Amino acid sequence: MKAASATVARRFSIETTRPKPAEIDAVAAAVPKGTEFYITAVPTQTEDELVAAAAHARSKGLEPVVHVAARRLPSVAMLQERLARLHAEADVRRLLVIGGDIDPVGPFADALAVIQKGKLRDAGIEKIGIAAYPEGHPAIPADRLAASLDEKIAAAVAQGLEVRLVSQFSFSPDDIVAWLKKLRATGITQPVSVGMVGPTSVPALLRFAKRCGVGTSLKGLMSGAASALIGNVGPDRIIEALNAEQATVGDVQPHYFTFGNLVATAEYGSAMAGKEIAAA
Repeated sequence: MKAASATVARRFSIETTRPKPAEIDAVAAAVPKGTEFYITAVPTQTEDELVAAAAHARSKGLEPVVHVAARRLPSVAMLQERLARLHAEADVRRLLVIGGDIDPVGPFADALAVIQKGKLRDAGIEKIGIAAYPEGHPAIPADRLAASLDEKIAAAVAQGLEVRLVSQFSFSPDDIVAWLKKLRATGITQPVSVGMVGPTSVPALLRFAKRCGVGTSLKGLMSGAASALIGNVGPDRIIEALNAEQATVGDVQPHYFTFGNLVATAEYGSAMAGKEIAAA
């Protein structure tokens, strides 16, 4: 890999669950201003907690991106009220729209329904993330998954929304690169935030992999981690593979899942970005 091609990790996003104010402060101190800070949808989180976290992130110079789980929304009015508060109190302009792996509790059957009927532009939303799956989805056939992705992109673009794909994490550089090449071959040109797990112990990675349905890349994880079973392992090999294939994978960047290591992941992302800037 030529040093001049090392650009994938210069920009990155971070995803976390129920961040504390002190954690947000530490992340903001570690990462570049404007870094996207994804806040997951947690059923037990109150609206006040969600809005406060997004507002605090905005006040510290981060770009809050709030998850919206379609099947968990009890009504259109509730979605509109949430978006109105997020925009008014935290200047939220970006969402990650997901289905949510439960039976619908309200009028939205899936993420597509939110994109089509949620009046996101009217609520001040300018950009949305759409979930994507390098290793497939355990409950959705591959052909339906591909068709659904096309439908969501088309619906969002038709409404003037910018679109970014945000992928589930994988531990296999080869699988990720192959998936991205296939994606580009089908004509999808939108930027992709590639899901990666930040620095985490190998036993923890194994637990998360099984829990999140990405078991097919466990072999890739273990082949890269066998010599580092003590201490934390980061996604360096994935970043290296993406840098080597930039000509074919298009506009991609890391999307770091933190799994309890929020501040350490923020520091890792900044360190990787700094290395690439220095190399170039």
